[in-house]
Amino acid sequence: MTSPGSLPRRVVILGGGTAGWMAASALAKYFGDALAITLVESEAIGTIGVGEATIPQIRLFNSSLGIDERDFLRATGGTIKLGIEFVGWHREGARYFHGFGDVGRTIGLVPFHHYWLRYRAEGGDLPLDHFIPTTRAAREGRYGPAPGGMGARLPASAYHFDAARYAAFLRDYAEARGVTRQEGILRRALRDGESGHLTALELQGGRQVEGDLFLDCSGMRALLIEGEMQSGFEDWSHWLPCDRAIAIPSEGDGQLNPFTRATARAAGWQWEIPLRHRTGNGHVYSSAHLSEEEALKTLLANLPGTPLDDPRTIPFRTGKRREIWKGNCLAIGLSSGFLEPLESTSIHLIQSAIARLIALFPDRRHAPDLAAEFNRQSDLEYASIRDFLILHYHLTAREGSEFWRECRAMTVPDSLTAKMELFRRTGRFIRGEGDLFDTPNWVQVMWGQGISPGGFHPMVRAASAPDLAQFIARTAAETDAQVATLGPHADWITRLAGDGG
Repeated sequence: MTSPGSLPRRVVILGGGTAGWMAASALAKYFGDALAITLVESEAIGTIGVGEATIPQIRLFNSSLGIDERDFLRATGGTIKLGIEFVGWHREGARYFHGFGDVGRTIGLVPFHHYWLRYRAEGGDLPLDHFIPTTRAAREGRYGPAPGGMGARLPASAYHFDAARYAAFLRDYAEARGVTRQEGILRRALRDGESGHLTALELQGGRQVEGDLFLDCSGMRALLIEGEMQSGFEDWSHWLPCDRAIAIPSEGDGQLNPFTRATARAAGWQWEIPLRHRTGNGHVYSSAHLSEEEALKTLLANLPGTPLDDPRTIPFRTGKRREIWKGNCLAIGLSSGFLEPLESTSIHLIQSAIARLIALFPDRRHAPDLAAEFNRQSDLEYASIRDFLILHYHLTAREGSEFWRECRAMTVPDSLTAKMELFRRTGRFIRGEGDLFDTPNWVQVMWGQGISPGGFHPMVRAASAPDLAQFIARTAAETDAQVATLGPHADWITRLAGDGG
């Protein structure tokens, strides 16, 4: 007989898609037979499925599940992502790159960019991104060992992939490890009259799926966490005013670039994500500043190739649930909140919620302090990503658009103001609890968006001019050497994953 303090034996996941099947796969992998996992989804209900770009943490998730990279890339049409090229964000026509991994080489406690700031102040002409391997490799279209090459050091990377194919790939993985899938549409949720906890999902036709812990992966509909548990929503649209996305796949331009491109438009921005079998495209925009007809016209005029499907319009509201975990119901994915895909954080937020759930996994008593800690950590992470996204919009010198003028003039969160002002005065960034992005990320974007620091770390002045010159030259040579060991990205993808899309 199961004791009151034992694990909840029955976990019910409402909704498939990327969130549902990532959660099912991870729980099946880590808990094995200790959990009975049932996932309820319906073929009649589509998923958004446009989140095709990721950040490097996805490698940890796949690796933890024991997924072979070749199998993953073959199954999902995947390619490598080394970062994001931002076009026209600071000024029209200007470009900068946010690459993964380190910026230069840190000495002791002082990040490389402080030495570079002194080097630049004293007349040095090599740009900061000359010392970033991912940026250099991305712009040259490189990744993977050069054919016949030896000793390649691969730069930090993530993936582009077809999210629908990834969900199908993980479904096979999860079902092979005992997860039960039930086809059905939710009719209503049943709750305990005393605790208010969910006890079962009743599907159309009357069938019931009982559980002890319920994961809401129903997307923006948030059928459990909002529809039943009334968690509430914290709206951030006053800081992130885009509220629509139009998505459409197209043929590619033949480049298979190892990076995502984000191009600023009159009232938002356009994404371009190269996969092996197609290119993912979308226009994120503010409906208060641009009509759907105009937004679609802009998107279609800037596709890299012929459209492969009809466009889909996706309305959204930026923000998060006030309680992502409430009672015995926990939201994962879009049901927990929405932060636009500018920095490719959607799939990471699924991954981090799963990791947080595993770390704080409850027993059948559902101690409220576990949910409170989950929510506290989630709040910090969401807010840190929110601030990083606002940074891109607020630090702009674009002209000729009311949308961008309003973004430049808006009052931003104090937490973001503090980061910008510290960097502007001293060149420093201090990572706080919950910050997903670290110093190299913030430095690249703040510099790319036009903040030129007025100072650098005092320790840098301890280096003599010859020593500084030698250090800068050595770091440049090391970056050159690393990039030279890499071959064409397209060739590596073909060798690793095969020619099929």
